[in-house]
Amino acid sequence: IGETVQILEKSDGNNISYVHLKKSTVTNRGLCETVVPLEDPIITETTSTLQEWGVLWKQLYVKHKVDLFHKLRHVMNELIDLRRQLIQGHLAQDQTREIKRHITVRLDWGNEHLGLDLVPRKEFEMVEPDHISVSELYKMHVSSRHCGQQSTNQVHTRQRHGDGCRVPVSHHLFINLKSFTYNSISEDADVFFSLYDTREAKQISEKFMVKLNKNGGPKNPEKVDRLCALFTDLSSKDLKRDMYIVAHVIRTGRMLLNDSKKGPPHVQYRRPYGCAVLAMSDVFHTITDLKEEKDFVLKVYTCNNENEWYQIHENIIRKSNTKYSAPSTNYGLIISLQLLRGELEQIRRENQAVFNRALALTRKLGFPDVILPGDTRNDLYLTLERGEFERGGKSVQKNIEVTLYVLYADGDTLKECICLGSGEPSNSEYRSFVLYHNNSPRWSEMVKLPIPIDRFRGSHLRFEFRHCSTKDKGEKKLFGFAFTPLMREDGTTLSDESHELYVYKCDENATFSNQGLYLSLPCCKEDFNSCPNLPANLPFQRSPKEAFWVSTILCSTKLTQNVDLLALLNWKAHPDRVLDILGRLRQISGEEIVKFLRDVLDTLFCLLDDNTDKYGPLVFQSLVFIINLLRDSRFYHFRPVMDSYIQNHFAGALAYKELIRCLKWYMDRSAEVVRQDHIQEAMRALEYLFKFIVQSRILYSRATCGMEEEQFRASIQELFQSIRFVLSLDSRSSENLVFTQAALLNSFPDIFDELLQMFTVQEVAEYVRGTLGSMPSTVDIGQSMDVVKLQSIARTVESRLFFFPESRSILLPVVLHHIHLHLRQQRELLICSGILSSIFSIIKTSSMEEVEMMVESLLDVLLQTLLSIMSKSHSVETSRGQRCPQCTAEITGEYVSCLLSLLRQMTEIHFHHLLNNFHSKEELKEFLLKIFCVFRNLMKLTIFPRDWSVMRLLTSHIIVVTTQFLSPALHKNFSEVDFDFKVWNSFFSLTVLYINQPSLQLEAIGPAKKKKVLDKHGDMRVMMAYELFSMWQKLGDNKPHFIPGMMGPFLGVTLVPQTEVRNIMIPIFHDMMDWEQRKNGNFKQVEAELMDKLDSMVSDGKGDDNHRELFSLFLLEKIEQETWRETGISFVTSVTRLVERLLDYRDCMKGDEMESKKVGGSVNLMNFYKSEVNKEDMYIRYIHKLCDLHLQAEDFTEAAFTLLLYWELLQWEDRPLRDFLHYPCQSEWQRKENLSRKILHYFNKGKCWEYGISLCRELAFQYETLYDYQSLSWIRKMEAAYYDNIIEQQRIEPEFFRMGFYGRKFPFFLRNKEFVCRGYDYERLEDFQQRMLGEFPQAIAMQHPNQPDDTILQSDAQYLQIYAVTPVSDISDVPQLERVPERIKSFYRINNVSRFHYDRPFHKGPKDRENEFRSLWIERTTLILSRPLPGISRWAEVERREVVEVSPLENAIYVVENKTQELRTLISQYQHRQHHGNINPLSMCLNGVIDAAVNGGIARYQEAFFDKDYISSHPEDTERITHLKDLMQEQVHILGVGLAVHEKLVHPEMRPLHKKLVDQFHLMRTGLHHMFFLIKTLARATVNWNVQYKYSRCEGSTKNEFTAHLSVFRSPLNLQGSIRHSSSSLSSHTSSEAGNLVIMTDGLMGEHPEEALHMQVKLQMTTHAGMDVSSLCPGSPSLPDKAKHNREVMILLPSHRERVNNAMYYNMAENGQNNHMQRALLQQVSPCKPCADPHMTLPEKGHFLMHCDAFHHQNSEPPPALPVRSLRKSPLHPIPGSPTSPQSALGGSNSTLSGSASSGVSSLSESNYGGQYPDPGPIRNDALEPLPSHLWSPPDEYLASPYLHIHYGGPEMESVDPVRPFHYRSPASHHPHNHPHPHAHAHPGEPKRSPSYEAQLPTLLRVASQILLEENDPSDNETD
Repeated sequence: IGETVQILEKSDGNNISYVHLKKSTVTNRGLCETVVPLEDPIITETTSTLQEWGVLWKQLYVKHKVDLFHKLRHVMNELIDLRRQLIQGHLAQDQTREIKRHITVRLDWGNEHLGLDLVPRKEFEMVEPDHISVSELYKMHVSSRHCGQQSTNQVHTRQRHGDGCRVPVSHHLFINLKSFTYNSISEDADVFFSLYDTREAKQISEKFMVKLNKNGGPKNPEKVDRLCALFTDLSSKDLKRDMYIVAHVIRTGRMLLNDSKKGPPHVQYRRPYGCAVLAMSDVFHTITDLKEEKDFVLKVYTCNNENEWYQIHENIIRKSNTKYSAPSTNYGLIISLQLLRGELEQIRRENQAVFNRALALTRKLGFPDVILPGDTRNDLYLTLERGEFERGGKSVQKNIEVTLYVLYADGDTLKECICLGSGEPSNSEYRSFVLYHNNSPRWSEMVKLPIPIDRFRGSHLRFEFRHCSTKDKGEKKLFGFAFTPLMREDGTTLSDESHELYVYKCDENATFSNQGLYLSLPCCKEDFNSCPNLPANLPFQRSPKEAFWVSTILCSTKLTQNVDLLALLNWKAHPDRVLDILGRLRQISGEEIVKFLRDVLDTLFCLLDDNTDKYGPLVFQSLVFIINLLRDSRFYHFRPVMDSYIQNHFAGALAYKELIRCLKWYMDRSAEVVRQDHIQEAMRALEYLFKFIVQSRILYSRATCGMEEEQFRASIQELFQSIRFVLSLDSRSSENLVFTQAALLNSFPDIFDELLQMFTVQEVAEYVRGTLGSMPSTVDIGQSMDVVKLQSIARTVESRLFFFPESRSILLPVVLHHIHLHLRQQRELLICSGILSSIFSIIKTSSMEEVEMMVESLLDVLLQTLLSIMSKSHSVETSRGQRCPQCTAEITGEYVSCLLSLLRQMTEIHFHHLLNNFHSKEELKEFLLKIFCVFRNLMKLTIFPRDWSVMRLLTSHIIVVTTQFLSPALHKNFSEVDFDFKVWNSFFSLTVLYINQPSLQLEAIGPAKKKKVLDKHGDMRVMMAYELFSMWQKLGDNKPHFIPGMMGPFLGVTLVPQTEVRNIMIPIFHDMMDWEQRKNGNFKQVEAELMDKLDSMVSDGKGDDNHRELFSLFLLEKIEQETWRETGISFVTSVTRLVERLLDYRDCMKGDEMESKKVGGSVNLMNFYKSEVNKEDMYIRYIHKLCDLHLQAEDFTEAAFTLLLYWELLQWEDRPLRDFLHYPCQSEWQRKENLSRKILHYFNKGKCWEYGISLCRELAFQYETLYDYQSLSWIRKMEAAYYDNIIEQQRIEPEFFRMGFYGRKFPFFLRNKEFVCRGYDYERLEDFQQRMLGEFPQAIAMQHPNQPDDTILQSDAQYLQIYAVTPVSDISDVPQLERVPERIKSFYRINNVSRFHYDRPFHKGPKDRENEFRSLWIERTTLILSRPLPGISRWAEVERREVVEVSPLENAIYVVENKTQELRTLISQYQHRQHHGNINPLSMCLNGVIDAAVNGGIARYQEAFFDKDYISSHPEDTERITHLKDLMQEQVHILGVGLAVHEKLVHPEMRPLHKKLVDQFHLMRTGLHHMFFLIKTLARATVNWNVQYKYSRCEGSTKNEFTAHLSVFRSPLNLQGSIRHSSSSLSSHTSSEAGNLVIMTDGLMGEHPEEALHMQVKLQMTTHAGMDVSSLCPGSPSLPDKAKHNREVMILLPSHRERVNNAMYYNMAENGQNNHMQRALLQQVSPCKPCADPHMTLPEKGHFLMHCDAFHHQNSEPPPALPVRSLRKSPLHPIPGSPTSPQSALGGSNSTLSGSASSGVSSLSESNYGGQYPDPGPIRNDALEPLPSHLWSPPDEYLASPYLHIHYGGPEMESVDPVRPFHYRSPASHHPHNHPHPHAHAHPGEPKRSPSYEAQLPTLLRVASQILLEENDPSDNETD
């Protein structure tokens, strides 16, 4: 709505109804025409503003600024409604003005809250800046900022016109009685509201009366909802009073409320009922700012004793609870209140709805603070105070009722002259309320008597007293009366005080028809004293014991109670008393004088005409007193009355002579008199004295046809000489004289208009110039007089006289002279600025001479003043001290506007004269430096607020025009020989600042505003850029002075997003390069400066791709013709690449961007500074910026690596370093040390202690070199703590993801590149993908891992490709790591990794339909990174990729190995209690492997690769098949351990799942038995060797290997042996060649544990340290060479006495067993990984040594630990031996793991044998715990040798149980109820002892032979 459309074609139809044709003016007709509607400008502004707000309003909702959204919607609806009313045009003029005011208030509010421009206004309309001065425009901005223009102007004008009087604001209290809920009266009631001041204990307002019926509603039905009143004319002082609203309730009915016998029902009495009060102090705070009524409830309290009724409200306020009763229920008066401000007429216009509700105006008692001349009032307020009456023979006291009448002199009762309260009509009589049985009643009831002024004289009041009987008749018997006249005989009215009236006796038969009968009687004591001779026979007898008291207050504009005033007005009656009367005039109150102002003035001038010599001085003094009285704010409104009197009624034609004479006499005496009060009063009254003088002279001239003109002129001339005399006096010694001069100066400008009636403009100007010139200079007077003098000059400039050009030419020099003096001395700057503003607003269209005069007088001093103010302001701001009053923004803005006004009025001629009038070049230079400096400060300091767009644009326009005028003088005077760097540099700095001004950046504003600015001023940046380029070209050979200093500023100009400015400025850089090349032979300085500035400027938000392209294009084009073309092109290319990266970095650093983008941008830019341009300081800066980003994201490891880059640049030297970034001045050694500590702190927080250890050692070396043992101790402790943390603390292994960023829409540092990212803890692929898509919301996710083609790479889009990758470490190359704990190895697997791979499956050749695994190949892509992870970023760019194909068998090995590792890790975590009871992950993992194995899984691998066809056709895969078999065995074993752990932790409700897992595990294990046929040959070789046994020693060998291989077909025994076998060599790929063999099943263990033990241990003893086993076995196949280094048959350990004492070795023997054999066994077996795990406790390791079905045995020990297989190796730099382990006596071992238990021990467990474990004591995580001591018993002689010998001979066991088929036991057979004790096979105190080892060997050999013979049956078709 409201948009202007251009009608191109008209056609018939209804659509024309949507277009409203309105009158307009059209310019530039055509398609680009401009239409200006001929409507009220405020309508046009409202329309355009609403359109602009509409867009911003919706954005508020989007930005969640809901509160402002709703407020703005409300304001917009109001504006639409107000605009509609304005367009309709049916409003009166004042209504239109009011609507415009409302519109502008709302427009300004909305603009301010939306951050839009402030609109300067005049009379509610936008001003045109071209039509007013800059000073006026500034003031309009200020006034629009703070308040409405109208009120500002009114207050401003009033203050300017000097009297210092401030008209107080009236307040009015609106009260509305909503209801009176009561249920105990049931009679009519009157409620009286009034305002009461408790501090003064008096009523301060009239009463507002409401008549209610017995139901509580209005008695008059027409008054429903109209019971409201307005308490008027409350002053600000009244609001601060201790004020209450008091409500008295008077009922009308029976005498006693609850006694129907007291009085007949037809007789009605007014009786007191109750009272309510409301404290206003709290109420005013509540309702002050409300625009609507607020409800309050007043409780009505009843009086306990009617004698206290007169002060019940005081008792309630004082809370005297015993004197009143609270209501039984919460009922009372419900009222609403509202506070209104302003003149009553204004309020009536603004609140018409309120005044339409029969509003009762309730006035104050007495006059308000402001008395208006037309306010006629004649009210007498009468209060019935109390009475004293006789009992009169009655047994009880009377019920007295007072009746009041107002009677005129003729005896008639005045009708409707008694008013009980506003809101009800007046009555002719008044009846008081009755107090029951009270002869001394106290009523304190006030009534108003609005008696007409013409009836006041002669009227009197009569009070009749009646006793109200409560008997049946209910008679009211008259028993007395009293009276009082309203006016005394001297003409004064009844005085405002309490009056005691006589009571005269009478009865019902008395007649008052002849009031003369009693009026002749004395009414009171004073009256009695004035009438001593009273006759004895009076018609009425006074009752001497009775009296009646009343009090009166008169509030009248026509009547007076002042005797002196009446005497003055009637002076002719007493001419002899005139002098005395005039002397007492000062004692008459001002209210009385202004009431009779005209009469008093007439009297004074009559006296002056009557006898000038006698009365002249006194009349002059009286006149001065009255004139000064009107200066009082209370009587300020009577000044128009005085003006009207002078113009229309004054008739003193001769008065001027006496007035001039008296005035001159006073002035001439000012030098002599000490007390000068009367002189000062005369000076203050100067304005009206001159009005009387001039009007008197005019009357005289009319009467005499201009006689005595010369005498009058002479007298005026003499009077001005006296004025100059007063002003020229030295007042520094006399304070009184200062006040006299100040009074004269204050009043002096007020007489100009009067003088202009009698003299010409030039004559008056001459008088004024002489007077102003007579004032002493600034130096000779004090500061107070300074102010007064300048105020007088200011009012002179604002006067009508100054507007005439002929007078201005006379006055301007003297005004400028005084201002110049003050500005030079920096005094009274604020007043001076006001004077200058007034001058500029007047002479904006003035003559050339006046501007020339002002330029000569003011320009230089204005510049100096501004520089001084700005420097003070800046210094105060920087020091944050107390701001100097003269350094405020207000003063600065005033003077800036003055300077701009002057410059705006200067033409080319003025500038020409100015620049040619300097006497020397030094003066010109100083001037140019000043003005350039001021201009720069205008742009640097925030002189004008951001939303003062009009003011800022106008300032910019004036500056650019002024600069264009000044630049020729700069070139002419300071070029070539006279070159001055300072002036030129100041000029260039100014132009650069100018072009970069935020207010000129049109790209940041809306299109409508931009068009408006361009139409008005054009693009001023282009104008200034042309000026800059022009002056640069004029520099000539002086250009090198500004290279490279101006590089940065000029670069900032080129970064302004304006193409034309860039086209102008970029060639300057070629110029700079050329000059630098000429001077130095290169342009290194230009290059360095340019790159430094580019970094800071682009980071600040400047620059874009357009600038980069233009810069490259222009410079390359220019450089093509140069001899230094190659270096130039290289330079431009580097700059272009830098800008690319800087722009990317800036885009990434935006607040809403993700951290990874910011980090990527920082790394990219940092590497550029290091590698391409070699700028070390910038490189270091970005190191720290990157570090800060990491810290914000809590990536502490990356932060540490980032700081390491700076650390590596530093050396351990004492070279001093300057302060840099946040580093102080310090030596290089100190900085590197501090940096080291910080890096260590970050490594610690990132849990990368391994990296911190090397840094600890570096620091330790430095401390040790310096003998700083304290620091050395600290760093060693930190290193030790890091080792502890590595062993003890859990670390989460992150996942890694490969990301590809394809498409041209990505930032430069990401575009068409691929990275590997280190994920956050617990972050999985789906989470990572969501995070990256959140960072790049425009990106399209690619769903395949294939490399993209060129179409995608070159597309204008973003394609994101993400998938997980696996780190590839080379940790397996380090043999020492074979026995390193898993927690240590896991770190190296995922850290310091630069190779990652991912797999893509495919089928090579035809797909095998029976088993797809046979043809499933893997394409393995290895990504090689440019740097390892972790590093300075979570991302690392992929440097190259390698692709290999993995065969199906290799893939199977890889899959099984990974799954085994996953199982091992998870089970290990549960063993170490790291999952706190939640076993769901373990359950799911076990179920996934076991269930998959039953239904597919490894069974599919078995079918594919263990098939005889496959084996025969792929002989090259034999080793791999063996390896796969080992891995499967290992996985089965680990699953068994996992099920044992699961059984310990599973919840009872999940037992069925566990049972299912166990059953499936049995099926899985059974299904694998046929795969172990290769073991058979090895087993036969073992038996043959035992049969042909021969003892032999291998000479020349210290180590021998022995491997017994046994293969048993289709026997469950084989599985157990294989699993145990494989577990002994978890890191080896040839586990079938391990050095020990265990043949066991859970069946054997369960039924014959002792035999099983014999078999196992005997076989273990078949190895001897010195035996060459292969030489004793003819016919046995030779072992493969690779097996010879895989496992040592015997691990050499030091003897018992040489071993370290730790938890691995026990020195005790229990149950009769020694521990020698324990050591012997340990020395023979190969390392078992669970036992080698430093994290496992002793019970865990013991439990692990169980057989495969260990999970059947329920015991209380913790779950078994896991064998650890290293799956992923890490390519870390070589890892030394563990620093924590002591070197053993054998040089070949660096770990305590050198001696460890083999898998041969792994079947020994606590659950199988009866012995008890010894107490393991404190557990060490880095040592191997022992096995039970009862398993060890070597012969004593073995201890003699460091190498323990094993004997193989010995007697055979007497009985061996026949070998029978073995079965698997069900889990139930090992349930706890079958074995109540965990060691069920041992008797208490009698542990089982192991048989001798020699006795077990034959048994074992026979068992093996029998198995082998059975398997070699001829019917067996399987090959050996």
